[in-house]
Amino acid sequence: MCFCVAAGGVGVILADYGPSWREHRRFALMTLRNFGLGKKSMEDRIHDEIQHTIKTLEGSIGKTLSPRVMFHNAASNIICQVLFGKRYEYDDDMIKTIVKCFTENAKIANGPWAMIYDSIPFCRNLPLPFRKAFKNSEICQNYINSLVTEYKKTRVPGDPRHFVDCYLDELEKRNDDGSSFSEAQLMTYSLDLHFAGTDTTSNTLLTGFLYLMAYPHVQERCQQEIDQVLEGKDRVCFEDRNSMPYVQAVLHEIQRIANTVPLSVFHCTTKDTELMGYSIPKGTMIIQNLNSVLREEGQWKFPHEFNPENFLNEKGEFVKPEAFMPFSAGPRMCLGEGLARMELFLITVTLLRKFKFIWPEDAGEPDFTPVYGVTLTPKPYHMKVQLRSKQ
Repeated sequence: MCFCVAAGGVGVILADYGPSWREHRRFALMTLRNFGLGKKSMEDRIHDEIQHTIKTLEGSIGKTLSPRVMFHNAASNIICQVLFGKRYEYDDDMIKTIVKCFTENAKIANGPWAMIYDSIPFCRNLPLPFRKAFKNSEICQNYINSLVTEYKKTRVPGDPRHFVDCYLDELEKRNDDGSSFSEAQLMTYSLDLHFAGTDTTSNTLLTGFLYLMAYPHVQERCQQEIDQVLEGKDRVCFEDRNSMPYVQAVLHEIQRIANTVPLSVFHCTTKDTELMGYSIPKGTMIIQNLNSVLREEGQWKFPHEFNPENFLNEKGEFVKPEAFMPFSAGPRMCLGEGLARMELFLITVTLLRKFKFIWPEDAGEPDFTPVYGVTLTPKPYHMKVQLRSKQ
């Protein structure tokens, strides 16, 4: 926790349960809903971004490409439009730098150098590798600072264009009322939401397409269902998920097996608690292991392997076991669950409808061993892309 604070603040995700966390979480939920989370307008934004992903894939027909930057930039642009009202081309130097900083810090924060930083205070001023995280955080802070400075000059109070404008309106309305709202908090808050909205979704997409290539029969069955449900339609909408039980099962199985945020967000006991004979005092930090439920024996038909049957009953209907909680639970439940679910469904279905994804013949066997960090991500891989015959 100490390293995370030093490397860029705690925002709304890692903050404690105090007044600042409550105020900012409430503000975030309201503002994100106002900017379309769960609404048709958000679907349109996601579909607009998917067209840029499609262009990237069309330029790679018959070749192999690494999808990492493509998926990271797509997820980043979707949340950027909500937070800052803008998107970046995939080859834009600024967004490539920001995504690189996010990726590096996610690894550093959960690695040995962060442990050394937290455990041996006199090492903190030495030129050791964890200094890279501080440099990355400085780059991101400068980026956000430049955006906020720009928006302060051009905004019209009461007519917000995006999340930052809403926060500045709220700050102006409170007028030093002693609340936790401040421009410094806005910087950390925006980065917090940008990182969370980029890293988790993109890594889940990377895991998903790795498994879809490794299990081509699963990919093919998804495409059959997609073709059937979307016949005669120009594009998929989020409501179509209710007519796609197999696709739904596959997407949920991808989230289960990916376990992208294995330790979730830290919780804290708000009162003295008894659990299974153990006394847990008020104020104890709780770090839950989501792997213990996402692969729990007795909760899943196939707990330790990738199999969409984990989410299908004997009639082939989609079912969601109680043990499925990749977005955590309780007051700390992921702020962006609705956006993430919409992104995963619309992006995956649109791309599978148009393209066939193939594991390159010369790439050896797929390696499902994740790279550990704050989030889990697949090892870098390449994919081969073909246009489907029906397209």
